[in-house]
Amino acid sequence: MSAPQVRPFLRDDRDQLTELINAHAAAVVPGVSVSVNTVLGALEREPGEFITDPWVRDRVTLVAEQRHSVVAAAHLLRYRADAGVGAPYRDTGEIRWFVCSPRASFRPDTERAGDLLMQACLACLARWRVRARYADGALPAPGVYGLPRPWPHVRSVYERAGFRHTGRTEVLLIARVADLPRPDSAPGVGYERTLGECGTRWTAYADGHAVGFVEVDTAPARPERHVRAGGLADIGNLCVEPSRRGEGWERRLLARAADWLRLCGADRVLAYEEAEDRTAIDLLTAAGFRELTRMDRGWEHRPA
Repeated sequence: MSAPQVRPFLRDDRDQLTELINAHAAAVVPGVSVSVNTVLGALEREPGEFITDPWVRDRVTLVAEQRHSVVAAAHLLRYRADAGVGAPYRDTGEIRWFVCSPRASFRPDTERAGDLLMQACLACLARWRVRARYADGALPAPGVYGLPRPWPHVRSVYERAGFRHTGRTEVLLIARVADLPRPDSAPGVGYERTLGECGTRWTAYADGHAVGFVEVDTAPARPERHVRAGGLADIGNLCVEPSRRGEGWERRLLARAADWLRLCGADRVLAYEEAEDRTAIDLLTAAGFRELTRMDRGWEHRPA
């Protein structure tokens, strides 16, 4: 059996790399896949990261190949060291994402391939002489970031290499739009639709006073690039005035958002909450959401 070989990404790898990325994305969010153009574009820049992406100085993509197949791949970023870069990112290096084939009967050497690729990643970070080394799993696909729990094989590679989870954990939730509440009518209650920070905003008013709002993004997948994510939406923000919580406003706002999503043709919607915020998670699950997975965000290289 031929040994895995680590080398820089070549354009001829694009189809196999996209297939590997899609396999990992689909294990996190059902029905999501990205196009080859999406993958190639994300290797050059990340338009959605409009704050941090301009801080990037260098980008490197590496692959591990075995028997003419790409079995592992990683994308690395190096952030500039000047004062124009935010302090947490200044002069740091990051494994932006790392994917590898899990062990299989027809491919028993993938663990070795993953470890060899990780060694190459650490060697690249060492050459950059960055002050800190971080890791993530932010694929160019909606809802995939941090280190998702469905990737235990990637987590093992990170941990064997000395990366430790030092950040927070977020819960990714999903709901069928058809299962969300239907709008109701109540005296003195009105709604206004405007453009918000994270998409279309619905603001609820009671007797003329704003009590809360919800924002929905109906294009989290950048439809001009993605192949299969057209029916997916995001809950960007759900906020109710503290004095009005517990009165059912969150459910009313979700119902209004769901009615808009039905008109948009969206059939599934994602939501994100801190794992410690049980109140928010319970509210969403009561409205029709269910936990999809958990994302461990914030990995730092701290070898023993």
